Amino acid sequence: MMDFGQGWGMMNNWYGGMFMWIIFLAIVGLVVYLVLRNEKKSTSGSSFNETPLDILKKRYASGEITKDEFERMKKDLA
Repeated sequence: MMDFGQGWGMMNNWYGGMFMWIIFLAIVGLVVYLVLRNEKKSTSGSSFNETPLDILKKRYASGEITKDEFERMKKDLA
């Protein structure tokens, strides 16, 4: 006599295993997405490529320093 319940149990294990893989991959994908998004945010506002002259120009443009101070500091940088 053949037990049909065992055959269905194997199919349930296969679908269950596949479902667990899908969940696992979704979690890994979410972690990768969050890490990349965080990385992008942290580097977008940084000033790694800013030269001292760029910083000086920003300070002058914002009114932090006067024209005379800007010219003197610019001359010091050159």
